[in-house]
Amino acid sequence: MPPDRAHAEPPDRRVTVTDDEVWRPGRRDVYWFVGGPLDGRVQTRPAAEPVPSCIRYVHLHEGPKIVHYYDLTEVAGHGGEYRLRAS
Repeated sequence: MPPDRAHAEPPDRRVTVTDDEVWRPGRRDVYWFVGGPLDGRVQTRPAAEPVPSCIRYVHLHEGPKIVHYYDLTEVAGHGGEYRLRAS
């Protein structure tokens, strides 16, 4: 099951954030997925919400289920990247 609030974004899309947006109340942090079946997806969360350091993604299809793990690498305190864990 994909992580909450994840949605597909074009992988070459750039996000530009101004200083006013970074420090305003209700700010949301941005997390990118790198590698595996979630590659290129973006997830946003309220800045005050705790963030899991690892996300498990289970791919279900007609064959056996496939489990992928993504580990968080924070980027500049305003979000981060979830990178596919090496097997």
